[in-house]
Parts: sequence; C-alpha cells; structure tokens
Amino acid sequence: MTNIKLKLASLTLLSALSACATQPIGPTVQVMPAPGKPFDKFAQEEEGCKAYASGQIAGAVQNANNNALAAGVLTTALGAGLGAAVGGGNGAAVGASSGAVVGTGVGADSSAAAQATIQQRYDVAYSQCMYSHGNQVPGFEPAPVAAAPAYAPPPPRFDPALVAAIQQELGRIGLLGGAADGAYGPRTRGAIIDYEKSRNLPVDGIPTEALLDDLRKS
Repeated sequence: MTNIKLKLASLTLLSALSACATQPIGPTVQVMPAPGKPFDKFAQEEEGCKAYASGQIAGAVQNANNNALAAGVLTTALGAGLGAAVGGGNGAAVGASSGAVVGTGVGADSSAAAQATIQQRYDVAYSQCMYSHGNQVPGFEPAPVAAAPAYAPPPPRFDPALVAAIQQELGRIGLLGGAADGAYGPRTRGAIIDYEKSRNLPVDGIPTEALLDDLRKS
C-alpha cells in the first residue's frame, strides 16, 4: 500500500509539472510598419527580429522547468520525511502524497511565473529590434530616420593658368601673399573681392580674363 501511494505521489507530481514553461511562439506586442515602408520589407525585418528575440531567451525555458521540477521534488521529499517522522512507513506515503500535491502547486506556480517573464523578455527584445528598424512600437515614437546629408556642390573649377596669372598680379599689388600656384580657393577669392571693391567693380570673387586685364592696367 505504501509503494502504491508513493508511486501515486510521484505520478501526480510529474503529471502536474507537465504544464511547464514553453518557448514563446511569437510576440504579444503589436508592431506596425513605418509609414511608407513596403510590407515585404517589414515582414523580412519581423522574421529577423523574431529570431533575435528567440536568441535572447535561449536556455531560459529549460532553466525555468528545471527549477520548477526541483521545487516540486523537494516539496514531495519534505512531505515524505515529515510523514515518516510522524507515522512511520505509512506516514511517509501519506506525507509524500500530500507533498506531491503541494509540490505540484509550487512547481506550477513557478512555471507560470517563469513563462510570463520569458514572454516579457522575448517581447522586449523583439520590440527593440523592430524599433531600431524605424517601425512603430506601442508607447514609443518611431525611430528617427537618418536625414540624407545635405548636398554640397563641388567647388568651381577655373583654368589654373588664368588663376595663376591673377594670383601673380594680386601679389604684385600686395593683396595676396604666397606662390601663384593656380589653385582657386578662399584665399584667392578673398583677394579678388578686395580688389573688386577697391576698383568699384561688381563683387563676385571670380577669376576672369576681364579681371586679369584690369589687374594688369592697375
């Protein structure tokens, strides 16, 4: 009779712990595509984020179930020990049976709590991943899309020989220092503007043949 009760206690415990934590089958948070994003692109991002979230909880399910089973087994063993201390062999069987019932509740509660935590961790990882792709996550503004860099037109190119001749003339009248290298830049442009202002010419800082002629006459 004692063995039957002990076996019954074990079966009761194992049966009840069959309702253990499981791997989340998907997110429970609703994420919407970013405005204007093609659905195919959104679906591709979602699959990638599901895989990422699964990776973030890898091993958590097994650990939770191991802990729940250990808690149930320990409670059953304690019940058996207490029963034996009180009523001998028959008391051990009764204690084990009672301990299995309590252990079942302990294990089930532990599994349920772990399942909620695992799902929450999965949802957080999934939401973070989808948000990083600019999708709409409840409670958060869409991730800002990086603005395209402002277009900067290339610097104007002028005939190096013409620029060098103008630089030489500007240097002659003391408006420009350094070698006449034919490279048009801020230094040369500033000197041209200074000259144009001094001569009451249209101010644009551009090297031209007309400017060179004027410089040579100065």
